[in-house]
Amino acid sequence: MAETTADQEPEVLPATSLRTVVAASSAGTTFEWYDFFVFGSLTGVISKTFFTGLPETAGLAAALALFGAGFLFRPLGALVFGRIGDRAGRKGAFLATVLLMGGATVAIGLLPSYTQAGIIGPILLILMRILQGFALGGEYGGAAIYVAEHAPANGRGGATSWIQTSAAFGLFSALLVILATRLAVGPEAFDAWGWRIPFLVSGILLAISIWMRLKLTESPEFAKLKAEGGETKAPFAEAFGRWPNLRLVLIALVAIMFAQGAVWYTAFFYSQTFMERFLKAPPETINLLMMAATAASAPLYVFFGWLSDRAGRKPVMLFGMVLMLAAYFPGFHLLSQTLNPALTEAQARTPVVVIADPADCTLQFDPVGKATFLSSCDIAKSTLANAGVSYTNEAGVPGRAAMVRIGYQTIPSTSAEGLSPDVAKAVKASVESRIKTTLAQAGYPAKADPERMNLIGAFGVLLIFVVAATALYGPIAACLVELFPTRVRYTALSLPYHIGTGWVGGFVPFTAFAIVTATGHLYSGLWYPFAFTAVSVIVCLLLLPETNGKPLNT
Repeated sequence: MAETTADQEPEVLPATSLRTVVAASSAGTTFEWYDFFVFGSLTGVISKTFFTGLPETAGLAAALALFGAGFLFRPLGALVFGRIGDRAGRKGAFLATVLLMGGATVAIGLLPSYTQAGIIGPILLILMRILQGFALGGEYGGAAIYVAEHAPANGRGGATSWIQTSAAFGLFSALLVILATRLAVGPEAFDAWGWRIPFLVSGILLAISIWMRLKLTESPEFAKLKAEGGETKAPFAEAFGRWPNLRLVLIALVAIMFAQGAVWYTAFFYSQTFMERFLKAPPETINLLMMAATAASAPLYVFFGWLSDRAGRKPVMLFGMVLMLAAYFPGFHLLSQTLNPALTEAQARTPVVVIADPADCTLQFDPVGKATFLSSCDIAKSTLANAGVSYTNEAGVPGRAAMVRIGYQTIPSTSAEGLSPDVAKAVKASVESRIKTTLAQAGYPAKADPERMNLIGAFGVLLIFVVAATALYGPIAACLVELFPTRVRYTALSLPYHIGTGWVGGFVPFTAFAIVTATGHLYSGLWYPFAFTAVSVIVCLLLLPETNGKPLNT
């Protein structure tokens, strides 16, 4: 620790140009988001590769849960790297995160499948996913704080919005590499081995990110704090053990990050799951739509960050929250009508009802992918959910097997409980075949018809989601940095950010899918992000202070 006297100026490290700071910080963050988004965009392929021994529904549920597992460990990474950043410095902490993230991502591209190595493959995959989440937990806070502590007070929103834009660049790069690989090797080869290429490409990006970050110096705010001997010795106790700081942490979590996790991951991830799983749109079409939406989001992050420097952080973020609240249900209904109108028409023309003893039905919520769900009710419901078909529930006669009524036809289901695996598989396949045959006769499409897709309309819906997400996310970095004192900024900022994005946002696809499977309604899963967003709107209005222009040296 540098010593100072009354006649000696604090020892401050040389300043780095703001442009270099923003470029290096954003490049590293782009790389880490690329790594994380490659996995999220390939949950279907990963389900087949690492969970081939599981039923289709359980395999997808396990893959989505694995996507969430990376998020689950983000708060732990936030605590570990936040402590390092507040005690030793910002630069070293987020240089370490990029190394850890990159190594784990490249390793995923080299892992053996379930067929090749049995349970070892999924175990290693889970471990790498945990390391990814742990690393990302320290990345965002370090990058946002580093840029904000270099930026002028009247330009923090615009400068830090480039960190948010890096999420768009990361997602766009991930989708672009996936699409290019899929087109280059073909669908069958991509599912067999081509999916590994996007993970291995990250090795090149890792080298670039390390080179850029090694050129950086410490942030001036932390350098001054350290030169004066003011850095914290106990960041956890100071950030969470003192009520003024803890109060700000709780406000940041509930007023901002609940909505951020719900809005952003619904717009950019659950929408993909919805279009692929329920609407049966071709993966290439979904990739193109999401790439277009992501490209449109990039300048919007910067615009809304810039706007928050002039209009304030709070009103801009509130606009994003309220817009998404209004768009959740109408937006996803419009996606159905634009991408698979035949499904919407069949649903209106020939409703489906599951008649079952409630005691025969279980909540198909299986984070580890081990449950089999072989009751007659569960087989019927999972078959319909996999087909993207909404249904209503009707209580049946106690003890009697479930039935599926499609229009005027009734298909009996059969229980496969207690049977050998081969026999149970055959029984389930027989029930699925009869249900799917009747659905086809009733006009339910097995896949979306490309000739009837309104891609411009679907993009318009996604664009509304994008505007909401970017209005909320663009000013967040500046707001969070300004909310907390310099001494504990890294720790106090990172934890609520990663609880919100990790635990609320990361589990949007998995939780929403489980809700849809349980209720039978394609749109019921949206109540999960809707509730978190609504809570944030209320708390933001009542408790969040305006931070625009607030001095950072507090």
